Amino acid sequence: MTDTVDTAALVPSPTPAPIAFTFGDPEPVLDGRDLASYYQSLWNGSFYEPPVSFDGLAKALTSNPHHESALRCKTNILASCYRPHKLLSRADFKRLAFDYLVFGNAFLERETNWLGGTLKLRPSLARWTRTRRDGACMMLVDGQEHDFAPGSVLHLMDPDINQEIYGLPGYLGALQSALLNEAATLFRRKYYRNGSHAGFILYMSDAAQNLQDVDKLREALRQAKGPGNFRNLFMYAPNGKPDGLKVIPVAEVGAKDEFLSIKNVTRDDVLAAHRVPPQLLGIVPNNTGGFGDAGKAAAVFARNELRPLSDAFADINAWLGEEVVTFDPYAVDVDPAPAAK
Repeated sequence: MTDTVDTAALVPSPTPAPIAFTFGDPEPVLDGRDLASYYQSLWNGSFYEPPVSFDGLAKALTSNPHHESALRCKTNILASCYRPHKLLSRADFKRLAFDYLVFGNAFLERETNWLGGTLKLRPSLARWTRTRRDGACMMLVDGQEHDFAPGSVLHLMDPDINQEIYGLPGYLGALQSALLNEAATLFRRKYYRNGSHAGFILYMSDAAQNLQDVDKLREALRQAKGPGNFRNLFMYAPNGKPDGLKVIPVAEVGAKDEFLSIKNVTRDDVLAAHRVPPQLLGIVPNNTGGFGDAGKAAAVFARNELRPLSDAFADINAWLGEEVVTFDPYAVDVDPAPAAK
């Protein structure tokens, strides 16, 4: 009787060849927007659609703390400098200014009496207000279209270079940075919440360990993930070898996403788009020198940013034919240090 030999088992398995791949070529932003640029503001048969989603702008407001904080900082300063008028209260002006800064559009309705005089000025929510073909304005209320009286609504807009139906806010160039900041925060939050930062490969080559000890160690590691993570584990291995138990981090490699670098870079992009000094937003400087004199920064900010914004609302006076919107000069009052006794 002769022995049979499996020749296939003697043939060495082929060495796996290296695999090379790419993530694709960068896609330019201009090519992706060429088609949309021809449409400008679309006419849907009833009113003009905004060139960007107002719903998206409203949702993006809370995506990044610096984005919302900068917008509210401008709004609060403008509202504090505004002189209340019997036709337009401070609260209504604050809502009007906030709509203008967030959406690049603000709508002010003029309510009249029987004689045609002005009773009250009321802001209309820019998120739901639209423009018709004849220039009249309407508002979407629970899916229904509410038309304003002809000539009763003033449309303030931050001008756009592609169309003249709606305005656009000036921070759109930094919106991607704001969303990246949000994505980095959500990633890090999920990363800590699901306990993946405790992930690793436990390499055990010590023959002195039995299967019961291995099962107990596996169960202890399984309980260390998720809620209750960062637990300390104790293992007793008599007559064990120094290299019999190794911990090889895995999740730590994927978690090094340069979180702080992304947060700082995107923050700078957002603040540059809003042109708000960081010291006015309560941001802690990373360097020892700080951001400089807050008073001087506030003075430059008032001249270069707040004054043009307040001038934009001066169109209300020209529309009404009377001076309703006026502002007090913006000044930073710093209490002097108490004298030493």
